[in-house]
Amino acid sequence: MTAPQHSPSPAASVPAPPVAARVPHERTHHGDTFVDHYEWLRDKESAQVIAHLEAENAYTAARTDHLAGLREDIFEEIRARVKESDLSVPVRRGDWWYFSRTTAGKDYAARCRVPVSGPDDWTPPDISGGGELPGEQVVLDSNVEADGCDFFSLGSYSVSPDGTRLAWAADTAGDERYTLRIRDLTTGEDLPDEIPNTFAGACFDVSGEYVFYTTVDDAWRPDRVWRHRVGSPAADDVCVFAEEDEKYFVGMGVSRSERYLFFVTASKITTGYWYLDALDPTGTPRPVWPRREGVEYSVEHAIISGEDRFLIVHNRDRADFEITDVPVSDPESEGRAVLTEIEGRRIEEIDAFRSFLAVSYREGGFARVGVIAVRDESPEELVADRGDSGLGAESQRGDEQTGAEVGAGRRVDAAGAEARGASATDAGQARDGSAAGVALAAGSPVPPRPESEPVPDAHTGRSLEGLPHSPYSEMVEVAADEPIGTMGVGANPEWTQPRLRLGYTSMVTPSVVFEYDVASGERTVLKRQPVLGGVDVAVYEQDLVWARAADGTEIPVSLVWRTDAVPAEGPAPTLLYGYGSYEASMDPYFSVARLSLLDRGVVYAIAHVRGGGEMGRHWYEEGRTLTKTNTFTDFIAAADHLIAAGRAVPERMVAMGGSAGGLLMGAVANMAPDRFAGISAHVPFVDALTSILMPELPLTVIEWDEWGDPLHDPEVYAYMRDYSPYENVTEQKYPRILAITSLNDTRVLYVEPAKWVARLREVGADALLKTEMAAGHGGASGRYDAWRETAFDFAWTLDVLGLAEGGSSPAGNAEGER
Repeated sequence: MTAPQHSPSPAASVPAPPVAARVPHERTHHGDTFVDHYEWLRDKESAQVIAHLEAENAYTAARTDHLAGLREDIFEEIRARVKESDLSVPVRRGDWWYFSRTTAGKDYAARCRVPVSGPDDWTPPDISGGGELPGEQVVLDSNVEADGCDFFSLGSYSVSPDGTRLAWAADTAGDERYTLRIRDLTTGEDLPDEIPNTFAGACFDVSGEYVFYTTVDDAWRPDRVWRHRVGSPAADDVCVFAEEDEKYFVGMGVSRSERYLFFVTASKITTGYWYLDALDPTGTPRPVWPRREGVEYSVEHAIISGEDRFLIVHNRDRADFEITDVPVSDPESEGRAVLTEIEGRRIEEIDAFRSFLAVSYREGGFARVGVIAVRDESPEELVADRGDSGLGAESQRGDEQTGAEVGAGRRVDAAGAEARGASATDAGQARDGSAAGVALAAGSPVPPRPESEPVPDAHTGRSLEGLPHSPYSEMVEVAADEPIGTMGVGANPEWTQPRLRLGYTSMVTPSVVFEYDVASGERTVLKRQPVLGGVDVAVYEQDLVWARAADGTEIPVSLVWRTDAVPAEGPAPTLLYGYGSYEASMDPYFSVARLSLLDRGVVYAIAHVRGGGEMGRHWYEEGRTLTKTNTFTDFIAAADHLIAAGRAVPERMVAMGGSAGGLLMGAVANMAPDRFAGISAHVPFVDALTSILMPELPLTVIEWDEWGDPLHDPEVYAYMRDYSPYENVTEQKYPRILAITSLNDTRVLYVEPAKWVARLREVGADALLKTEMAAGHGGASGRYDAWRETAFDFAWTLDVLGLAEGGSSPAGNAEGER
């Protein structure tokens, strides 16, 4: 295989690239000295650094100016497919139905609500007409709050249980520092309460008198939970929970039952939970289980046979996790299994409701959901009657787009535990920006997706039975007809609700939100994602193939294409996406924006490489710390498989990844530059060793569980030194490279791609750097700017693939770039 050759254009057509000054800076660890000539770019306050980034932006703009028409075409295509004025499916919380509304021409959603008609009103209001709903109230209009801001991100949105107050927090810089405010929903006015520099996520206690929130330390680690009494000065706030160990993030939340407050600490491989009676919000939290290195667990409260129980999903005795229930009165006592036959399943979460449970798990590489009915009998009655009752399931996960994150019942997570986790941009997901999104799992790297397409008929999965005399029925899978697809629990904040809200999507199936009736098993479609512009989804096809890695491991690769735009036989232009870190699963999903590639004959592929979580916990373990290079070689194996199968050729294949997936891009650029014509790296973690050696940087210490500790361990240092992209740029022919970053990103600092591009230019690589000067890790915040970002990236990709309507980009002159 040979690398694609790009013919240089006449010198007059090639703008001169910026040349970063070389300033030697020595870094010495474990007897190894690395001379870094571009470390000076780390000084964000330096006028020289800002000038360099602006010069890079000007160069990138000039080099891509010929694609302006194509970018505009793609932007308009995305816009034409999206129903810009739309409503999400209302979600009940207390006495209100909450939803979000988008309006054509406006960047952000307005979060609204209407009153329920009565205590038994479980049918969401009809939104098919799209107009104002009877009794509609605006809770928070982000367009109003974002007025005059270049960036706006909502980090907290929590309504008090009685529906009279809203705790909301916004970031207007992109640095994930949020100012928390309290709004009186009876007047629509914010109270004097204002708390700056909080982290994302806040919640009311059940009385609505207290708000709990988190703050970060100097290394941007959420380390403290505070209690604020509404109406009191922030200076009087009380720290109720603190974590001094730098390996752990903290978070908090209220159980769906509103019986307990939870406080959680989490590293990547260890978790600790503490609980507090919700009726005693000023009390002292007590541990659920003692924190033990290497043991991860999450906790849900349930009432089983009239007894308060904690349902604990844990890996104490099983790598792929299991579910144990224990009495709240003695959580360290011997528990009982909720599921027994779990071989081949990676248990991820459980959500408890008054009469049923929902289990989120993975099987065969895909996300699945099962439901379990809870028998409402005493232990004595269970012994006498072991017959099964009706099946059901439900769960909640707050989703900012749906307006469902309205208070208690949210999954309790340690904030930011996946420190360089995939964002919408990272996952190659164009933020479609409709009001139809459904979060398929809390903390999931898969971003909120729109809804649509028929819900497949249900069929019963393999049953899992509890122990003898168990109060739990068999688990029934809420199954899909398609073999390739993603099923997930949606927003279900109410403890007593009789139906489960779910979402389903695949590479060819636009997302659909539906309800599963617990008693009858009946499904009701609530909303299908509207895909406008005359799109016929029937012309798209998906497939799952398996690539063999060097060690014999079979690597799944998902593909999607347009059948009438790709030849039945022979290679096609291909975009291969990968991530492979933090046990984050890149599940198949439908993207409106992606159609602009598919309609032009591009095959879109996702390499589900090790380091992710698609195939279970072992998949993650075999792609982290001292096995990290499996992630890179798996991706190369996926490319090689597509080439060997005649589905792709190197000169018409582009690789894409972001954040930790950007590390993957940098590594494969060094290891296999001849496999790709181009590499698109979003907020790429390409100076990984430097960052992980600096404990004062955001996220570094907690990252040691993911990458290893090169500061204190020479073996880890040597291992990372051999793969870290920046240090390993060499004199070889590189594919064209596009690096996109944000000045205010706190997860992957802008300096990493800036240094990488400067070093690549030294060896003659045709590399471009684009820096968003007013954004964070996820890029631009408004949906229209986000679509333009996507259009920019797609136009560059199409240009590399030879599909740009305006012709080929003028290639950089290797000698002229110094």
